[in-house]
Amino acid sequence: MGRCSDAKERLMDAALDLIWKRSYGSVTIDQICEKAGVKKGSFYYFFESKSDLAVAAFDVDWEKSGKPKWDSWFSATVAPLDRLRTLFDFTYEAQAQLKKDTGMVPGCPCFSIGSEIGTQDEKISGKIQEILQRYIRYFESAIRDAQADGSLPPGDAPSQARCLYAFFEGSMAQARIQNDVEYLRNLSQNALAMLGAKSVTQAA
Repeated sequence: MGRCSDAKERLMDAALDLIWKRSYGSVTIDQICEKAGVKKGSFYYFFESKSDLAVAAFDVDWEKSGKPKWDSWFSATVAPLDRLRTLFDFTYEAQAQLKKDTGMVPGCPCFSIGSEIGTQDEKISGKIQEILQRYIRYFESAIRDAQADGSLPPGDAPSQARCLYAFFEGSMAQARIQNDVEYLRNLSQNALAMLGAKSVTQAA
């Protein structure tokens, strides 16, 4: 059972990596199996299709990696605007490191895959929408708390969260398209300025 469990995990890891750095449509099941070091027959033991694999991989990645990071960044013990700053600064640094290591800025995997096949595959579309809505709720909680403590002016927090998230993902999409991490360098300052923050300077 240990080998089976490991094979399933390796398939999910390989799928996320290949799809993120290339595209969903261009990556084949054969390529995923090759990268994972798993025979194709084993793939079909665990998953009925590439779509099922992608959905499972997103779920596991969220629970293992995504949720712990976002919960930490957006903890109620962190000042509201610092939650946003931390996310934006991490994004720039992570994408800059990927550009250095691989020569490319991959952007956000969920947004990239959702844009590519969101109207073609209901399973993946539903999963991507679910994940992106989670992100928006984190943004909304930070904006509400910042409005409550006076670091942001009063406003429509849900609408502002959607707009801010669109700016965030749009910036990453531009960075991916242009393969230029400079589109992300000033995320914090520009995002907080959009919200009307009293100070857009990173706290010392």
